[in-house]
Amino acid sequence: MMISGKARLAGVMGWPVGHSRSPRLHGYWLEKHGIDGAYLPLAVRPDDLQDALRALPKLGFRGCNLTVPHKEAAMRIVDRVDETARRIGAINTVIVEDDGTLSGRNTDAPGFIANLLQGAPGLALDGASAFVLGAGGAARGVIAGLIEAGVVEIKLANRSPDKTNALVRAFEPYVVPVPWDERADRLDDIDLLVNTTSLGMQGQPALDLPLDGLAEAAVVTDIVYAPLETDLLARAKARGNRTVDGLGMLLHQAVPGFAAWFGLVPEVTEELRRHVLAR
Repeated sequence: MMISGKARLAGVMGWPVGHSRSPRLHGYWLEKHGIDGAYLPLAVRPDDLQDALRALPKLGFRGCNLTVPHKEAAMRIVDRVDETARRIGAINTVIVEDDGTLSGRNTDAPGFIANLLQGAPGLALDGASAFVLGAGGAARGVIAGLIEAGVVEIKLANRSPDKTNALVRAFEPYVVPVPWDERADRLDDIDLLVNTTSLGMQGQPALDLPLDGLAEAAVVTDIVYAPLETDLLARAKARGNRTVDGLGMLLHQAVPGFAAWFGLVPEVTEELRRHVLAR
């Protein structure tokens, strides 16, 4: 599709940025809806992040996504940050407002919940209990989303106790710390198990977590999407648990940004999933 001089522009800033699936994802929606616009990969060094973000309105951009390593640093550059992003401590979406100021959002939390509910229809989160593995930036987004959805208790286990304790303080009273060595013994009374670590990703060892104590009714999800079915999800599915892969989180978290930049709320469909996986 040809774009004009009036095209709406957005992109993704990262260093590096070549691995990002976001241009393929947003490009699909632009093509599908015949929108005069473009979404570009923007390789920005950390030292250049402030200049790059401040240049967005001058270059006619409506905004951008942020990926590693810019999500935390960008919070100190934009003009305003929404409450969810403040709680998570990072932003992944920047909106250029009509007056040229920059607003920062974090769409990982709603993206995670939307993917979970689409992949496990009927899952009741209000009043539920969950177990989250990992205490990095992704875990912060997942925990914030679970709390907003009504989950009342979240067990948290991570190999670094310091990171675990930091999240316990940030999200008290909802988060309960679990020593990493005791993770397999604390699965018996949860409704949802979430892996936010890189264990199970291509090139990484599998997550070492026996599932013998997990209730068959519990849902298991992994934010990793390469491979689409991790060892954790394969083992959970084999024992009868419902599973949700991580690709949908990437797709759903992109919806609010696309709507703000291009003026249309897109849908996350099976056709979109196949398109993004076919890169």
